[in-house]
Amino acid sequence: MTGDVRGGRDTGGNAGNVGAVIFDWGGTITPWHTVDIDEQWRVFAREFHPEAEAGLADELAARIWEAESSGWSRGRDEGASARLEDILAEAGIVADDPRAVAGLAAYQAFWEPHTWTDPQIRPLWEGLHDNGIRVGVLSNTIWSREYHRGLFERDGVLDLVDADVYSSETPWVKPNPEIFRDASRRIGVEPARCVYVGDRGYEDVHGPQSAGMRAILVPHSDIPESQQVRHDATPDAVAHELLDVLDIVLRWDGRR
Repeated sequence: MTGDVRGGRDTGGNAGNVGAVIFDWGGTITPWHTVDIDEQWRVFAREFHPEAEAGLADELAARIWEAESSGWSRGRDEGASARLEDILAEAGIVADDPRAVAGLAAYQAFWEPHTWTDPQIRPLWEGLHDNGIRVGVLSNTIWSREYHRGLFERDGVLDLVDADVYSSETPWVKPNPEIFRDASRRIGVEPARCVYVGDRGYEDVHGPQSAGMRAILVPHSDIPESQQVRHDATPDAVAHELLDVLDIVLRWDGRR
């Protein structure tokens, strides 16, 4: 089946019974934002050392960023996950130190404007549910399950999530096929009946296809070259708006 679907390019996925659509978070559920990554840890460090000379805070921020960068590099190179508390520990910070608690509050406030759910998500997820299709989330993240679910609750979409998996709570990161299989098990639908939706070719197309899923690319994100990995995978479809995903999936399912 080929053709244009409400602006989404369908590259020929086989029709079949789709049981679940699983979504990436950053850049997919949330719109892509270009963020000053260095500043995230500067705001943390300024709270951690509120009365110190600027140089001390800058040194701490650089140390944390080095630990975080190493964690993401291990994910791309080795497929291993990372957690925020481990990154802070690697930088010599004790998580329950009151200064760290204040720093994390500032860090989360820095990220808050970049965590809002795309307004097309609720009607998309409602449309999938109306057609008997489950909705899942699978994200590469250093943040906790509780934090992400709090964002979904804030935005009024948590009730539509049937299963969610965060790399911070597993040994793996995308594109490791095991994390996709884990998401498949948790949502209760075999991989061949799952569709994955994301904004990155390596993690969100190559990864799910390696686990036996179909993949829809949402090409909204200006991904830094340092985060891109060469691969040969081709998405099963391309959606230029999130609501295109519903039309693509229903066409694959023979309902449109």
